[in-house]
Amino acid sequence: MPHSTRSSSTSAPCRLERRASPLLTCTLLLIGLAASFAVLASEMPRAAAWPLALAALAYGAWLARREGRKPAAELVIAADGRATVDGRQVDAISVRWRGPAAFVQWRDDDGRRCRHVFLPDTLPAARRRELRLAAPAARPARRAASMAP
Repeated sequence: MPHSTRSSSTSAPCRLERRASPLLTCTLLLIGLAASFAVLASEMPRAAAWPLALAALAYGAWLARREGRKPAAELVIAADGRATVDGRQVDAISVRWRGPAAFVQWRDDDGRRCRHVFLPDTLPAARRRELRLAAPAARPARRAASMAP
């Protein structure tokens, strides 16, 4: 479109609310349930299969509960690429995309790696586009040498 003007949202920061994803919580429960059925359907002796199936179900429920209880937080990515989580500066933020899901990773004040998954139930299409535009550009892979040394 030669006559269209491209709107620039680079001056406004991208503000996203991190909250627990009901879709991810249900998926973790279903994976735990499927794992327990898979163990029971295997040829494992029943004396070992039942405790392992219960452990798989309990672990899936624990993961789902942990995901569901994550506190809400605000992620802000400024136009210059700096990012804050709940008002605290974070380092090395990166955004990876797998279809409509966004995987955001960063380092906190202590140097620990933190991450959050934004699924379509927590990040609508307009917000996904905003995050795509605000996310720092991924660094390209190093170029390999064209000749043997």
